[in-house]
Amino acid sequence: MLGGNFWVSFFRNGIGAGLMLAVFLMLDRPKVAMKKAILCHTVFGFMVVTLFSVWYLSKPDIFVRFSGLLAFVVIGIYCMLLSGDGVYLALYKISLAFYLLSMCVFLGVDIARWLFNDNMWIDLLVRCLFLSGVIVLIARYFRKYFFENVDFLREEIDMLSVATLIISFIIAAFVAYLPSNRVFSMYGMLRMLAIMLMVGLIQYLILHLYIHLGKEHCYQAEKQLLEMNEQLLKRQLELERKAQEEMARIRHDMRHHYLMICEYLKNSDSESLFAYLKQYQDEVDSTEPKRISANKSVNGILSAYAGYAEKEDIQVKMNVSVAERLAIRDIDLVAILANILENAIQGCIQSRKEQQEIRIDITQKGHKIVIQCRNSSADNIRFHKGLPQSVRGGGIGTSSIVKTASRYDGETDFQVENGMFLVRVLLNLPT
Repeated sequence: MLGGNFWVSFFRNGIGAGLMLAVFLMLDRPKVAMKKAILCHTVFGFMVVTLFSVWYLSKPDIFVRFSGLLAFVVIGIYCMLLSGDGVYLALYKISLAFYLLSMCVFLGVDIARWLFNDNMWIDLLVRCLFLSGVIVLIARYFRKYFFENVDFLREEIDMLSVATLIISFIIAAFVAYLPSNRVFSMYGMLRMLAIMLMVGLIQYLILHLYIHLGKEHCYQAEKQLLEMNEQLLKRQLELERKAQEEMARIRHDMRHHYLMICEYLKNSDSESLFAYLKQYQDEVDSTEPKRISANKSVNGILSAYAGYAEKEDIQVKMNVSVAERLAIRDIDLVAILANILENAIQGCIQSRKEQQEIRIDITQKGHKIVIQCRNSSADNIRFHKGLPQSVRGGGIGTSSIVKTASRYDGETDFQVENGMFLVRVLLNLPT
């Protein structure tokens, strides 16, 4: 800090608060409307700048040493409360804003000391130019890229990455704020600039690492869904093949039925004819495919996996009550139902129990659909963050169920009860 009266301090603090709030708001999806969010940020920023300026006048030494870290805490808590992107992503954005503030303070103070003999107006000018440059760069280039990848970042960023960011930015804060009375030298300035750039590089690498991981997991989920669709098509083709074989058998036997009917008519034996026709009707009814659901997509998926389960000697019980048409994409039905049944069949096989069974209930109540599936399972299933971990090391199926359900503001639950693995899925259909 290079001194100044209340209004100079007010202007300087306004640049800092404006930088942090502007960066955060440009990268945020607030809980309230954008116009209301801008108003809230403006009022909050004015209050913070006023209080910090009064603090500067009363305790300038303490202010210089601790104002930066306190600004990170105060503005960070406010921004997290107003943000709609979750705690971890909000911490990332406020850490980025604080890093840019630290860089702004460092460049303003050291350029004024280096070239202009501690001129505080040059300090303010450099800060204004830095603020303008950051806003232009974020608005024109970084903001679009950030929002294109924000969902990947939101899914992948965790406590470890946020802790790494906060620690690195605290290092930047120590560089920018604590050495206020240091003896200026070109070596010292270059060393501190190198530290600041290293902190920025860490932040840049973490950003791209988690975006890359998010995209890779998304590609894996899409690949798994394509494989699931392929398996479903194979099983439906198998059902179609069996139906065609049955039709071929019926057509082949039709000649024999015709001869028997003619023989009964020739002998005027109507009683035997009616009995024979009744037997033939019963045989035809027994070969007709069982309709599980009025919805064609649901019926096709459940029929295919019911046949697969029967091949594995797994008893399947289904109770389905849904409308003929649902406001759910067929690909999402596959992602949920096919994954549930595939996991259920694999769970039964891996349980190695003598009696293996799957019970699935699908019920529609208004604009809500409740899916519940129980299957025989082993007792040593491990869970991580509420999701079961596959012994084969995949585990993409359950995450695909969760992600697809979230598109319909749904809820999922996985647990083991009395030797049975239980999956519950609640979907809220769009009106």
